[in-house]
Amino acid sequence: MTSFWSNWVIILTVITIVGITWILFANRQRSGENETTGHEYDGIEEYDNPLPAWWFAMFVITIVWGIGYLAMYPGMGNFEGLLGWTQEEQHADEVAEADAKYRAMRDRYLALPVAEIAEDPKVMKMGMRIYGNNCSQCHGLDARGAYGFPNLIDGDWLWGEAPEAIKHSIVQGRQAAMPAWKDILGEDGIDEAAEYVLSLNNRSADAEKAERGKQHYQSYCAACHGPEGKGNPAMGAPNLTNGIWLYGGSEEQIELTLRNGRNGKMPAFGNTLSEDKIHIVTAYIYGASRQQQ
Repeated sequence: MTSFWSNWVIILTVITIVGITWILFANRQRSGENETTGHEYDGIEEYDNPLPAWWFAMFVITIVWGIGYLAMYPGMGNFEGLLGWTQEEQHADEVAEADAKYRAMRDRYLALPVAEIAEDPKVMKMGMRIYGNNCSQCHGLDARGAYGFPNLIDGDWLWGEAPEAIKHSIVQGRQAAMPAWKDILGEDGIDEAAEYVLSLNNRSADAEKAERGKQHYQSYCAACHGPEGKGNPAMGAPNLTNGIWLYGGSEEQIELTLRNGRNGKMPAFGNTLSEDKIHIVTAYIYGASRQQQ
């Protein structure tokens, strides 16, 4: 906060406190014996009496408490308060306390294989919370993914289904590298290659175009996706024969992928999540995928 706005907050706060204090004490003064306020309703007049003593005392206590709070804690612009308290420090202390409290339990899980702790209901509950806070924004609360974001429980893995591969994806992140082929194949070549990909899935395709597309595939695509289109987890190249599509499986969507390429990015969480949390969320993803198979 700049000095101008800090001073503005301080001045307005002081004026408010002084103002309500003046109003409170000013209303303690009576205009005279048996004087009325001039208000009358249905023959009943309102006497000009001060606030009851207990009510007045409560207001005074409130004002004194408010002044004390503003002196001890931050609330007056850039003034830090006499105690030096900040919400950031309190949050850090509470996180450290929670880490110390659960450290032994997490260290015990960290020492066990992912496949083993994935069968522990407690681990799955902890992993579900970690997943919900860090992964669900892209992959969905149910881990079924969305357009451009992989389904994590369908048994199809771009980079492999081993716990080590899943953990590597979480720690290091992943960068897709599907090149654009429009300048090499041209529109006719894109159309032919798409027909061949459709044929790999036993879907209706133009046989002549698919045969020409097969030649394109073997020349440009087989190096990543394999001669039979089964994919290559070492490169993150998807299986093109199982009917699972990250960016849609219609002919138009396949052509769009071939034409423009894809550059999906999985962010790295190695610097965001602790080692034990990564181990637990890996177990959750691994276990959830196993339960669906």
